[in-house]
Amino acid sequence: MRISQLDLGIIIAYILGITLFGMWFRRGQQNIRDYFLASREAPWWAITFSIVATETSLLTVIGTPAIAFAGNLGFLQLVIGYIVGRILISILFIPHYFRGEMFTAYQLIERRFGEKMKSVAAGTFLITRALAEGVRVAAIAKVVSVAFGIEAQLSVIPIAVLTLIYTFEGGMKAVIWTDFVQLVIYLGGAVLAFWMLLGMIAGGWNEVVHVAAANGDKLRVFDFTLGLATLTRTYTFWSGLFGGMFLTMASHGTDQLMVQRLLAARNEKESKKALVVSGFIVFAQFTLFLLLGVMLFVYNQQLVAQGGAPLLAPGGDRDRIFPEFVVREMPHGIAGLIIAAIFAAAMSNLSGALNSLASSSIIDFNRIRGMATDPEMLVRLSRWMTVGWGVVLMLLGTIEWGGVLEKGLTIASIVYQSLLGLFLLGILNKRATARGALIGMFAGLALMLFLWSRTPLAWTWYVLVGTLTTFAVGSIASYGDEQV
Repeated sequence: MRISQLDLGIIIAYILGITLFGMWFRRGQQNIRDYFLASREAPWWAITFSIVATETSLLTVIGTPAIAFAGNLGFLQLVIGYIVGRILISILFIPHYFRGEMFTAYQLIERRFGEKMKSVAAGTFLITRALAEGVRVAAIAKVVSVAFGIEAQLSVIPIAVLTLIYTFEGGMKAVIWTDFVQLVIYLGGAVLAFWMLLGMIAGGWNEVVHVAAANGDKLRVFDFTLGLATLTRTYTFWSGLFGGMFLTMASHGTDQLMVQRLLAARNEKESKKALVVSGFIVFAQFTLFLLLGVMLFVYNQQLVAQGGAPLLAPGGDRDRIFPEFVVREMPHGIAGLIIAAIFAAAMSNLSGALNSLASSSIIDFNRIRGMATDPEMLVRLSRWMTVGWGVVLMLLGTIEWGGVLEKGLTIASIVYQSLLGLFLLGILNKRATARGALIGMFAGLALMLFLWSRTPLAWTWYVLVGTLTTFAVGSIASYGDEQV
């Protein structure tokens, strides 16, 4: 074991403490409105922090510093698009979600295109979210490997089981309030790591700026490249603005993982406020983690120059760079706090995914919902559906997926576009038909699979290109239905 007994004690105390805290919210749950929407009593600021915590995940905490360690701050261009996308969701989607009581995003599709299309949309979400979440759960093993010195993908199971326990018991209310606690913990841990790392770098911030400039301008944010080249570069201003905007419209406007939080707000106004404010917090958060990556690059260079062992061997897994620094260089006790903070991000995202997968399974598939005949039975069924998805995600988490952050975003982007195209068809094209929408979804997915496997198109363009394809083909096919 590479960490001290003190660090281990801190990590265990945190994980058990947050589990017990989440279980406490079981009280007073009488129906699925309580279980899936937290009784619509959570204040907007708590929902804001829950959105940020869920969006962050372990992928962000270990994957974002890895991106800046190898490159620069260009990822922030994507985050600018995230903010614009949130504003558009507030204008286009949220008003529709608050017309009557809704539990899932896909009930909006049912209103517009009928029950079958709702099932298609919900099924798309379930598959996409399960795969993307599997990547995130698998990332836990990387942290365990660094902290404990063991290579065991099965190490994800204990963390996943404890998260499942409090989600099973406390429902969405537990998810929102544990998200709030875990956001404070992992951001506090990141800020602590930032200041301690800065103090370890000889020459301080001035040295960071100097070394960054001498190694490809690692503090550069913007790349205004135009032409065909911008289609193959992952992080440019244009792919960031438009790609990030469409990615966020899909992830926060059509993915039940995020929409469920918007639906839990007290009213439409608070839902919009929670979403838009979360965008600016996310921007600050990504800035912090990216700067950590640049500073780790500088510190690693200084270690090598002094004859010490590098934090990362040439060709090594960059996702391990931040956990490796914490375990190797941080004082005992502080290292435990920061590792606990990293686990906090993992548990926060997983709990939200479990509750959203269960809610969509119960609400959007009438055959499953019909298995319960009264509110209490429906809550019990919802809890056991949460367990079922917990088992699925644990199994997916035992797979080695490679680079976690971009892998997770790529998987989501390939399928997200069909959902966003479907929602835009329903909202913006009053003549769109269910058959036309389905044809459009298949066309968008087919194009995405082709572009992903056969072209160098950067993943940041996937959602935009696929959404436009789904919308255009769906509109044309719907027009054909009218002509017939």
